[in-house]
Amino acid sequence: MQFAHLADTHMGYRQYGLTERENDFFEVFDQAIEEIIQERPDFVIHSGDLFEYSRPPTRALLTAQKGILKLKEANIPIYAIAGNHDVVMRKNALPPQILYKDFGLKLISPNKPFYTVGDVFIGGAPYASKYHAKQLVERLQTIEKSSLDYGKRILVLHQGIDRYIPYEYEIKIGDVPQNFNYCAFGHIHERVVDDFGEGKLAYPGSTEIWRSNEVEGYRKNGKGFYLVDISGDMPEIENIDLKLPREFIKETIRYSELQDELNRIKEYTNSLQRKPILMVTVEGGNFNRSEVYETLNQSLSETCLAVRSNYRPTAIKEDENPFEKVKEALDIKKMIEHNLKDFNSEKVTELGTGLLKELSDGDFKAAKTIAHNFYEDLYDH
Repeated sequence: MQFAHLADTHMGYRQYGLTERENDFFEVFDQAIEEIIQERPDFVIHSGDLFEYSRPPTRALLTAQKGILKLKEANIPIYAIAGNHDVVMRKNALPPQILYKDFGLKLISPNKPFYTVGDVFIGGAPYASKYHAKQLVERLQTIEKSSLDYGKRILVLHQGIDRYIPYEYEIKIGDVPQNFNYCAFGHIHERVVDDFGEGKLAYPGSTEIWRSNEVEGYRKNGKGFYLVDISGDMPEIENIDLKLPREFIKETIRYSELQDELNRIKEYTNSLQRKPILMVTVEGGNFNRSEVYETLNQSLSETCLAVRSNYRPTAIKEDENPFEKVKEALDIKKMIEHNLKDFNSEKVTELGTGLLKELSDGDFKAAKTIAHNFYEDLYDH
């Protein structure tokens, strides 16, 4: 018996505020559905974060519906749980996956913690925060007992484990029941396969690059889903790779070679069918960040969808900070203005001082609005 295991499709995510990136996530999801149908598994497991938001945009809902209907037409059931992005943190709130109940999606939830397919048990629980880990562990113990009479047992969860993300986990590896043949996890965006208990514990990773720190993992292990065969004593897991719509390019260039490097990058990006995302770090030398930022964007904006820049100038003795030697109470607003002057942007300075005021007053809602408006204005340009 075979099944497809995917997770973290994050449909509706408009990365960097770009509709093109939102479309990329839709395109990869469609590709995953087509690949699954071509592989003809017995069923599909989606381990959470089908959507980016608990209230997804209309196109995300329609794209999911279209894919789930295709699976239904191919007689491939899909079992799913809600991830942290799917969950409304409110008691008795329903995740958006519930909308597809009549289209063939079988939602694993507290009300329906498991399903059976012949001698196969498929059980699990939606995402639980670290503050609700105790309740989750108790729920897992109940699920474990329910699974004991079945020949093949699959556990479906969307959680971070201390073994893989020591500082951001929700549960410890010792909390995960060990009698399952396959633990189908979501939440971590890198691919992971480990021996665990009576079988395997696996994260298929996200289907698209959700954060820039996933680029190295993608280059090494790809993005996609798993095709899992549980016919034997130990699950056999095959990577099914998806072709991402556009490249993510990471470059580190020296300031002394800036123009030559920009010419090289421009020549390469101009050869691509789709504009890539470029993440570039300029290092070495004494330079003005705002000037380098303008140079990067003037040189590469036509051939790149987005240019994300970082700077590491050579440490030098900067102009004396007029506030460093002052022992008495300081004007924090003026300190912020002074330290943001290198950006040469009134909007950045207004963002910093505005956040200072609202956060000092404890008005987190106003601070969030200021930050939101700043980035909305940035993306609109």
